[in-house]
Amino acid sequence: MNFDLDYLEKLANLVYEKDLSEITLEDEEHAVCLKREKNINSVNIPTVLPSTITSQVISTNKPNSNEDSQLKSHKGNPITAPMVGTFYSAPSPDDPPFVKVGDNIGAGQVICIIEAMKLMNEIEADISGKITEICVNNGDSVEFGQVLMYVE
Repeated sequence: MNFDLDYLEKLANLVYEKDLSEITLEDEEHAVCLKREKNINSVNIPTVLPSTITSQVISTNKPNSNEDSQLKSHKGNPITAPMVGTFYSAPSPDDPPFVKVGDNIGAGQVICIIEAMKLMNEIEADISGKITEICVNNGDSVEFGQVLMYVE
């Protein structure tokens, strides 16, 4: 299945015109899912999502003030995801996690793995310190720039 931009644009228009919430096309190698979030307070826009992140909800709403205050209450410097993917706290399901809350880490130390496009990417700490909080769970989907953990 070859997805060119014109074809995807036609599908997006179809989703909008027919007031569909979702349309998915897939073959043995590729998948495309177009989702449309319906919200009374925002404009309805069809969204193209690669198959690796179709389970995530994309929102056009602004974060509420509770989320802002929660972000300010964290202790330490954030370590953020350098890519979109799936967070893994250990090299394999039977192994202990790379780091736990309370562990001291050094710059360059592997702190987790993010799987992106079936590639396992070891993520290294860019600062030294003590892990004060781990913000994601094993197997969670993460976005670029999302805080993974805090280091003090």
